[in-house]
Amino acid sequence: MEKLPCILTIAGSDSGGGAGIQADLKTITMLGGYGASVITALTAQNTKAVTAIHAPSAKFVAQQFRTVLDDIEVDAAKTGMLFSEPIIKAIAPILNRKEFPLVVDPVCVATSGAKLLKDDAVKAMVSMIFPYADLLTPNLPEAEFFTGVKINDREDIFKAARLLLNMGPKAVLIKGGHSDSLAVTDWFVTKGGDPIPFMQQRVNTKCTHGTGCTLSAAIATGLGQGLKMGTAIMRAQEYLNLSLRAGYQLGEGGGPPNHLAPWIKEKAKGGVLFDLDSLGRRLSVMSGLLALLPRVRTNVAIALPYANNVSEVAGFSGGIIGSRRGDVVIAGYPEFGGSLYTASILLAARRLSPKLHCAMTIGLKPGVKKALDLAGIETVWIDRDRKPDYIKKENGGLEEWGTFEEFRNHKNPEDVRAVGDPGGVGCEPLVRIMAEDVLSLTAMLCRIVDSMGALANGL
Repeated sequence: MEKLPCILTIAGSDSGGGAGIQADLKTITMLGGYGASVITALTAQNTKAVTAIHAPSAKFVAQQFRTVLDDIEVDAAKTGMLFSEPIIKAIAPILNRKEFPLVVDPVCVATSGAKLLKDDAVKAMVSMIFPYADLLTPNLPEAEFFTGVKINDREDIFKAARLLLNMGPKAVLIKGGHSDSLAVTDWFVTKGGDPIPFMQQRVNTKCTHGTGCTLSAAIATGLGQGLKMGTAIMRAQEYLNLSLRAGYQLGEGGGPPNHLAPWIKEKAKGGVLFDLDSLGRRLSVMSGLLALLPRVRTNVAIALPYANNVSEVAGFSGGIIGSRRGDVVIAGYPEFGGSLYTASILLAARRLSPKLHCAMTIGLKPGVKKALDLAGIETVWIDRDRKPDYIKKENGGLEEWGTFEEFRNHKNPEDVRAVGDPGGVGCEPLVRIMAEDVLSLTAMLCRIVDSMGALANGL
């Protein structure tokens, strides 16, 4: 087996498992590294509070560090909670001899509000640790604390970054999670270089305990694997964003990101493809379905847990068509990325109604709109005339925009189960129906077919 890069975390222990050493080791492992540790402090901690802190002697912390380096080749490292001036003074001479990239997360305060850096350690942190950082990763409050700059806008961020660079680190990443913007923007700044924004969609969650630890550990892992700094930051952001979307309430306070999210997604792939194959078999023998198929080739879509792009949504490689003999034909085979337009609609809907798991496109034929009402399927309708000029019609852009807008404007988006598109020049009118699972989707199709029959018979 190929040797895993060793990533060393120098940080405090979180007994609640959400931050510190525990978050770092989970992150390093999930991203393909081997995690080693130097523990700077023990905390009695849960999701609500830090109730006590016990620090080992500075001599023992340094002994941990030297012992690891004496035997193990470290490919990258990160620091988190360093706690006290004596501990910083003990590890600084060892860092002076390092031959690996170092990410410094200047941890001052826990998510719960507990102080994790003693007052006497602030100057020591700046003078003895910052100069060894290949990347310094403060959040907005930490950037304000170390520079004295009140950050209100982007220019303030750039000013704080320049001041931090003057303290010795080679680069600074000021994290934007504490801002109130719709997207989270982390600003990467180097001496003499233009600030570079790294953006991710904001996740509406209370599970933010340990996000800084997770991000810095993920960046360090990427650097230890040989990734360039920008690539390591981008991958770390994507991992954290996924972990936040997969977060769950662990205790009574703010929970942590779900560090196992990539494994959960990977584990689900086989089941999604099996469900898609089973759905295809049901559709091919469903009575009355042929009448709902559009003239264009159609498809279905089933999303992985926490799917974020069409490559994580499965569909049939050749779509679904009606044959001249009147059969419903499943063309091709189940594959991820096999459905573009239906998948784009589903992903847009999941941003506001994440319990939706699968979708299918049907034709907006005479009677379908009434059948949807008769079947009790809450439907929204895309208004193509409101499309902004910057939204492209190609590759599902219009459908994705229209779906998100209609869901966002609906008083109860979690109740919506269909998105209608009246079409336009060269675009057939279509409806995308959505459900929590394959059985529910099949049942919805049957209700629509039955309603179409009832309308045809004047019932």
